[in-house]
Amino acid sequence: MPAPIIAIGIAWLMRLATLGPPAPGASDPLWQSAGTAALQLSGVIALAAFYAFWRARTTINPMKPERASTLVTRGIYRFTRNPLYLSLVLLLIAYAIRLWSLPAIGGPLVFIAYVRRFHITPEERALQAKFGDAFTEYKRHVRRWI
Repeated sequence: MPAPIIAIGIAWLMRLATLGPPAPGASDPLWQSAGTAALQLSGVIALAAFYAFWRARTTINPMKPERASTLVTRGIYRFTRNPLYLSLVLLLIAYAIRLWSLPAIGGPLVFIAYVRRFHITPEERALQAKFGDAFTEYKRHVRRWI
């Protein structure tokens, strides 16, 4: 199942776990600013990732990593191997801040665990098989998340 669908499902569960009035401090300007910053950073990272794929003229479909024609290592990919997943994590963090409840904090953590197991690990296996030493070298210099 695509990661954005998983993120939507987790966001829905975060909301269900938060039914009721917001906790005290939910309207604190500092926290609201942090949530807004996470939301904006999420968008910037996603756009940078899409642009890097477009510029490299390769597939953006993470469900079919074997179709990649190029190993993208420029742009945002110089800093993180998984900017689109990072973007979704930041989006869930922004939503958890907006919901302002203890159960909502678990949403981004569940998403990270799920994506790492069911998306990142298989994608990296496919990229390793396709790009060999180039991918090994890339992994040596660029961290998975940040």
